[in-house]
Amino acid sequence: MVIVAGHVIVDREARDDYLAGCIAVVEQARTAPGCQDFAISADLLDPARINVYQRWDSRESVEAFRGSGPSDDQSAMIVSASVSEYDVTGERRLT
Repeated sequence: MVIVAGHVIVDREARDDYLAGCIAVVEQARTAPGCQDFAISADLLDPARINVYQRWDSRESVEAFRGSGPSDDQSAMIVSASVSEYDVTGERRLT
């Protein structure tokens, strides 16, 4: 399993527009082979922060989908980003 997680920072005034531009990407990702979960969401405390979370079956699944990243317009809105990819070797369910 591969997890991609982190956040991007945009101008506060641009956050709603950025998120609206992500709807099609989220819809596409959630139907992509190997996608277990995919979320891009507004942070509850920081009005400039957008949280990113993805869970994939494999690195191959991530790479097959990766070309569907932010558009050029969205990329121009990003002030900074801190997103990492993690290879997961085990899982323990909490519920």
